[in-house]
Amino acid sequence: MTSVRQVEKKHLWIHGLEVEAAKYAPLYSPYSDERIAEIAMADESLTKKAIESAQEAFQVISKMPAFKRSAILEKVVELLKERADEAAEVITIESAKPIIFAKGEVARTIETYKFAAEEAKRIHGETIPFDAAPGGVGRIGYTVRKPIGVIGAITPFNFPMNLVAHKVGPAIASGNSIVLKPASQTPLSALYMAGLFKEAGLPDGVLNVVTGSGSVVGEALINDDRIQMITFTGSPAVGIGIRNKAGLKKTTLELGSNAAVILDQDTNVDQIIDRCIMGAFSNQGQVCISLQRIYAHEDVFDEFVKKFVKATNQLKVGDPLDPETYISSLISKKETERALSWIEEAKQNGADVLTGGKCTNGILEPTVIVNVDPMLKVSCQEVFAPIVIINKVQSVEEAIGYVNHSRYGLQAGIYTKNIDHALLASETFEVGAVMINDIPTFRVDHMPYGGVKESGTGREGIKYAVEEMTELKLVVWNRGEMS
Repeated sequence: MTSVRQVEKKHLWIHGLEVEAAKYAPLYSPYSDERIAEIAMADESLTKKAIESAQEAFQVISKMPAFKRSAILEKVVELLKERADEAAEVITIESAKPIIFAKGEVARTIETYKFAAEEAKRIHGETIPFDAAPGGVGRIGYTVRKPIGVIGAITPFNFPMNLVAHKVGPAIASGNSIVLKPASQTPLSALYMAGLFKEAGLPDGVLNVVTGSGSVVGEALINDDRIQMITFTGSPAVGIGIRNKAGLKKTTLELGSNAAVILDQDTNVDQIIDRCIMGAFSNQGQVCISLQRIYAHEDVFDEFVKKFVKATNQLKVGDPLDPETYISSLISKKETERALSWIEEAKQNGADVLTGGKCTNGILEPTVIVNVDPMLKVSCQEVFAPIVIINKVQSVEEAIGYVNHSRYGLQAGIYTKNIDHALLASETFEVGAVMINDIPTFRVDHMPYGGVKESGTGREGIKYAVEEMTELKLVVWNRGEMS
């Protein structure tokens, strides 16, 4: 395939073809500010054309045998393995994700499509014991799962390839068609994958990629009755708006978080520093389950802070294409300015910035803040930047109170050797997933993933996404043996 560096214009992808739009917008590198592409800006009519294509293609993919759907996904896995370095470069160029993390994302994308290929072969129902009720004697019944139709998928910038896979993979596995609107800053990864699916033999129209603004493309998807489901990953404000407008459409919403971990008094600090560094600063902290809040018991607080700050100061900041770079630019200057304003607010309210807190060549340095009031933005909102707060607590119970004092509830973690404390956390954390002796940033692509409160509704993870993207149908046979 053509390298992204040589592409000037990127068109829409509708019915297996590149489709031109009336307007194009320049796409700039978040790191270098150089223009990297001209991106098609779809209007409502082109979005409807993509929906129409998907509706036609649903008649094909929904009737395709499971083994054939699985084979297409396996072929995508094979193609992506062959072009993993090229795919990682696409991610890095459009998002400024350091290449070491972009390569990790490609590896996970391969796993996600592999899981989808496997899951396509095991979508099944169950038999129902109708004779358990007097009126059910003489009847046998079973459930089957049927694809729901055209799925509207809206994806974010922070994992532009793998989070697309988490929507496209299970949709194809379960026999649905898709209209995908990728994030405006990161459309190249989605268009790249559309080309791979074409090469893998996916029928035209099953996957359509429509680039453009959310106010045009997103609204058209939400309002069109031919769309049976909206699957969205992004901000709570947008997700809540989608839920309010979606009517009877199914919705899966993966929204924000300000993930926290508790360090109990028996924590071995040396064993967890590197893990916490990765959780806090990978992808510049632009991860829904990025480690944003650390509540350390007073017995380990000083040691942890000292060693965590030292490790933070060793991270290389710079060009995302440099394999040594750990931290690069945030997705936009606007986001950088927002993060800096939140740091300043914390400083003005008595918090101490131990390292970072400023920009170097336009890159926000990894930042560690202590003594943070829980009502400040860097604590109670989603920071989505390389910023982590560390506060001292006297007990696990106190720490759990701080963790739960949040409008979000995606994932949380606790490091402890005390089984009672581990059980207490697992029972009382108000989150979708609890990590015992790990950071809340842990995720593998087949586990159920989703949250409570303003972190969203529904679950991703291929098996669970397939359940969201199918309808349960009951079939009952009357054998005529009445009693």
